[in-house]
Amino acid sequence: MGTGRGGRPAALRGTADKGPSVSTTRQVDPAEHAHAGELAFLAAFDGGARPPGWRLTPRAVVTFIVGSDGELALPKGKRPEGVPAKLEIARKFVGDRSLVERCVVTLAGERGLLLVGEPGTAKSMLSELLAAAVCGTSELVVQGTAGTTEDQLRYGWNYALLLAHGPSPEALVPSPVLTAMRAGSVARIEEITRCLPEVQDAMVSILSDRRIAVPELSGTDGATVHAAPGFTLIATANLRDRGVSEMSAALKRRFNFETVGPIPDLAQETALVGRQARAALDRVQTPFEVDEAVLEALVTAFRDLRAGRSVEGWEVERPSTVMSTAEAVAVATSLGLAAAYFPGDRDVLSLLPAHLQGVVCKDDPADGAKLLGYWDGAVRRRAEEGARMWRQLWELRDVLQP
Repeated sequence: MGTGRGGRPAALRGTADKGPSVSTTRQVDPAEHAHAGELAFLAAFDGGARPPGWRLTPRAVVTFIVGSDGELALPKGKRPEGVPAKLEIARKFVGDRSLVERCVVTLAGERGLLLVGEPGTAKSMLSELLAAAVCGTSELVVQGTAGTTEDQLRYGWNYALLLAHGPSPEALVPSPVLTAMRAGSVARIEEITRCLPEVQDAMVSILSDRRIAVPELSGTDGATVHAAPGFTLIATANLRDRGVSEMSAALKRRFNFETVGPIPDLAQETALVGRQARAALDRVQTPFEVDEAVLEALVTAFRDLRAGRSVEGWEVERPSTVMSTAEAVAVATSLGLAAAYFPGDRDVLSLLPAHLQGVVCKDDPADGAKLLGYWDGAVRRRAEEGARMWRQLWELRDVLQP
């Protein structure tokens, strides 16, 4: 291959100079786009009463999230163009149906909903699914951090317009919450306990008064923004990470609390981990070739370490790290990518101990000793009972040596 100016291969001239191309493909679609077909079908399927501003009935919202357990058929003569006559709604959230129903009832009453639980229990996913089904968008989000300001919750200004023309409705930049208030939609607050007290105090007045004052526009129609019917907030908070500021009693009273726990059933969690890992590899157009038995061993180890007790009832020392389903999905995805990009290099199962060690030691490197104790306890006992998969894992114990 010839080279040109500066020694660069001729075939590459004009490419690096332009920088990387801009892709219009998304890594992850918002729920309202990923499941647009199901949402359109459910809107036509259930013509019952809907709370103000809702795209679906409360029953249809629950069906969208927990699935239909079979194929649904549209009533005759009520099939919009582009919507199939029959469709099975996939299950998206693995959890108690009654939990989802309580969440929907809370939102139907225009009351704030706070989803609490351990990290990685799909609180954010549930809030996204609820918002997408209720109002058609899940993207009105404020991410709570120690740096989140009151302006990010209320409004800001386009300073070029502000300096040129002074305060005006055109110069005002609405927050996601203000946008949701105007539209009668659902706004989402992620990690609410990481917000500083003054930001949390602003939420109290919004949920109480259902309006935001804009003093800079005093004397105009824009001086006060009133919430349209249907507006409410969904917030999330981690039980493990108490965050920067404990919620005040006043703010707690404005929310209904719902606890999202770990998936109770091994088979359901294994199926979810496999499904999510396959979806991640589908995005990079790579087949997922991890054996189901390996997935079950992975999820079993996570569940044992999370609970502090094996399925057989043997005591297990719990690590500091939360052994969440989300972390299990990340490990399963890594195993799938290794199998796809390094085929035949080694058995995928042989990679599992090191990945587990990476998760367990994430918060405290000393927890590696707890994982080694798990190997010397539950893994060894299962190997001695003749379980082939666990015998292979026991033989990989040396990988965990410090």
